Amino acid sequence: MSMKFKRLLPIPKEIRAEMPLSDEMTARKADFDAQVAAVLTGRDSRRLLIIGPCSADREDSVLDYVTRLAKLAERVSDKLVVIPRVYTNKPRTKGTGYKGLLHNPNPEAADDMLGGVKAIRHMHLRVVEETGLFTADEMLYPTNYQYLIDLLAYIAVGARSVENQEHRLVASGVPMPVGMKNPTGGSTDVMLNSIYAAQQPQTFIFRNWEVATTGNPLAHAVLRGYVGLDGINYPNYHYEYLERLAEKYTASSFENPAVIIDCNHDNSGKRPFQQIRICHEVMDSVHRSEAIGRLVRGFMVESYLVDGNQPVGGGTYGQSITDACIGWEKTERLVLEIAERS
Repeated sequence: MSMKFKRLLPIPKEIRAEMPLSDEMTARKADFDAQVAAVLTGRDSRRLLIIGPCSADREDSVLDYVTRLAKLAERVSDKLVVIPRVYTNKPRTKGTGYKGLLHNPNPEAADDMLGGVKAIRHMHLRVVEETGLFTADEMLYPTNYQYLIDLLAYIAVGARSVENQEHRLVASGVPMPVGMKNPTGGSTDVMLNSIYAAQQPQTFIFRNWEVATTGNPLAHAVLRGYVGLDGINYPNYHYEYLERLAEKYTASSFENPAVIIDCNHDNSGKRPFQQIRICHEVMDSVHRSEAIGRLVRGFMVESYLVDGNQPVGGGTYGQSITDACIGWEKTERLVLEIAERS
């Protein structure tokens, strides 16, 4: 057993300088970040929609998808603030399989980590520059987020990572909203503790530096369901759960209480078409309860060009190689329906 140090990679600042964001889009991002913050704090009555493929596996189909999404986002801009999922880091329950574009930029050179860093930066950069939409990704590896810090409008901390101390501390110092998912075991208290930790000022060691953070007032909850000890999926988007959560997750203990409903994963039992029904049920709850209406600030939906999923290397353009997604026709219909009901 050993760890081989193969080579020293460029620091994020050097990669950003080599592959810069344009001045125009840098200026536009400040305005977009302000809009997202206004939604999460309740100053803007619109809702967030974080939507896109389970994994951003190839640049051409992802750019095709987000180009369509940008046109749709413009149509619903009075009701929704849309952020495309460009997820280039994928957690694996057993540590094997497709780990995202960062690890697999080239099937023939799967261990080319410098190529992976440049590939994920290139994909996010093209999406931003060519569509005008700023992106979301999962902070699976906290030391890597700075490669994309100027491009991301939203970061998620996944169910497997939300109990990790480093994820919580780094989340307290990033300059964008962080959605803290409920853990795989479903504990509400663990999720709320993670949000609380991310909202506090912290001091810790990061990339060989002693760093101090201000705390992240936009850290918030993402409900994604869970699997019980009996192996059965248990959703946590129903009215009763949201009602109880609203009683615990309050402004007296947390800054800007907010919830994003992840409509796939264990909420849908990985049945992607159920995402449509889940969105509508949550909108029903929002309209029935003032407390739920204040708390639920948006949705996360897994969507791509083609319904379903396929094995890695399956060859179907625009179809997920990880979790199954809804295709474009269903996506367009759902987005318009959410906007109409918002």
